Amino acid sequence: MAYLDNIRTFVRVYELGSMSAAGRDLRVSAAVASARIGQLETHLGVRLFQRTTRSLAPTEQGRSFYDGARAVLEKVEEAEALVSRITENPRGTIHVAAPLGVGRRLIAPELPGFAATYPQVDLRLRLSDRMIDLAAEAIDLRFFLGRPADSDLTIRQIASCARLLCAAPDYIARRGTPRDGAALVSGAHDCLNLRFPGATEFRWTLMTPEGPRAYPVSGRLECDDGDVLTDWALAGAGIALKPVFEIADHLAAGRLVPVCTETPPLPVQMACLFTHRRLQDPKMRLFMDHMAERIGGAVAAAEAVAGAC
Repeated sequence: MAYLDNIRTFVRVYELGSMSAAGRDLRVSAAVASARIGQLETHLGVRLFQRTTRSLAPTEQGRSFYDGARAVLEKVEEAEALVSRITENPRGTIHVAAPLGVGRRLIAPELPGFAATYPQVDLRLRLSDRMIDLAAEAIDLRFFLGRPADSDLTIRQIASCARLLCAAPDYIARRGTPRDGAALVSGAHDCLNLRFPGATEFRWTLMTPEGPRAYPVSGRLECDDGDVLTDWALAGAGIALKPVFEIADHLAAGRLVPVCTETPPLPVQMACLFTHRRLQDPKMRLFMDHMAERIGGAVAAAEAVAGAC
């Protein structure tokens, strides 16, 4: 197992670009990660990384070794998955990514229950509103809202999530209630936009009597954290486009109210993205089934609360 740990450490150092980052990912110290790389280099008789006090880069031998090392780890995972199917005792680690709002409200609350049911499965959750590359960051599956750019991966649809445009009563008292998308681009309103490096969507698509139409909205405030946009909307700083499940409690309490109801936003699909080979792993299927059932129920419950307002 020590040699396998050394290979696993090499792969994470290669992918993350630093000993300390790989150590954190593997739950060991940077010193242990460095020692494992040293042992692997001694065994192979080559330098896998060029190290300085400020940088670390793979050597030509390191780049050549990486693909084979990844293949070794994948074969081990496949063998463990086969044993899990036979013994009905799933084990291993699942690396999960999700947007901040989705992760905090829908994903994170369900992980302890899954972990309690399957005590030999470890869960690693990463929350970010930026796009995450599954292969580059060694993520097993990613929950998302909308349409992914990854065309070569497998998608499991989970729930259709209603959205609405909302603002605080204080904002409406000062700026008026916009009735439709045309009011949003008239210059009379500030829209709160979700922006992050690599973002490609700069319009809000709303349903008009003539069909869906994209409006090039703008505003003075932008952020890469959807919850910050909610906080700004609550503070009366502008109009936000939000999934209903994220703001159901604020709607019920009257802290936020719907606007532009004549041209509502289209629903957004929540889904899970993963590589095809992960379907063969029992713990992955069990996890996705567990999460799909509970997420769908939580979204429906939140929308029922909002609909009763």
